[in-house]
Amino acid sequence: MPREIVIIECTEARPEGKPPSRYMTTRNKKTQQERVEKKKFNKFLRRHTLHREIKK
Repeated sequence: MPREIVIIECTEARPEGKPPSRYMTTRNKKTQQERVEKKKFNKFLRRHTLHREIKK
């Protein structure tokens, strides 16, 4: 199967001293070789922030 499950983590929470929020999503390995970046809601910061794929 070309789709894989990846974990994305907030990039703005750690510099502010808050715990990072994490989400699970999928990506197609054949069409998207680079890391996933999405705007998602961080409940600790109470705003939408940039989340990037992390290594498992």
